[in-house]
Amino acid sequence: MAISTFHALLVGLFCLYILFFDDAVNEDPVWGDPTLVKTNVAITTGYLISDLLLIFYYWKAIGDKFFVVHHLAALYAYYYVLGQGMLPYFANFRLLAEFSTPCVNQRWFFEVLGYPKSSRPNMANGVAMAVVFFMVRIAVIPVYYSRMYAVYGTEAFYLVPWGGRVAWIGSSICLDIMNVMWMHKIARGCYKVLRSARKNKVDTLQENGKSD
Repeated sequence: MAISTFHALLVGLFCLYILFFDDAVNEDPVWGDPTLVKTNVAITTGYLISDLLLIFYYWKAIGDKFFVVHHLAALYAYYYVLGQGMLPYFANFRLLAEFSTPCVNQRWFFEVLGYPKSSRPNMANGVAMAVVFFMVRIAVIPVYYSRMYAVYGTEAFYLVPWGGRVAWIGSSICLDIMNVMWMHKIARGCYKVLRSARKNKVDTLQENGKSD
């Protein structure tokens, strides 16, 4: 989990640097100079492959079919980025999602350490996880697809081979469907924990009032 968190922060910060300072990629999102993006994607590709191997090896303990689909969809798209240097802006933009990983990992640490879900550290992390997950995986969806729509039908778009287009559009839709599913699950879990904590607090206050 520590490696996962380190990878997420490294790739996420590198992603922000490219979004703000890599003019070549921002001016030509399809065929701009992919050098920095390929480095970032290569780091993530190595991590995803190692994570997949661990998932398969310890399937009974940590196996999750949605994680497998997520990793394979990302790797399919990244093959075209690394192999042909296309779609650097969009490949890099997807890496914003990595900022949600540290909170997800922290939840696992609290669980292993035996922290109850209603504990303050767990609740604070849960709220942070829900907020960050929404910001980097859900709120950015309109921005991502509006940029995709702006590119659609241009000369640069038609230079992308069919396989690249399928990888780009298909993987994006697949990943975002899973992001919406996970966001719904996270939001429900966060709401239940907060509601339960509030109810326990009210019950405690009422009991103290009766004892007085």
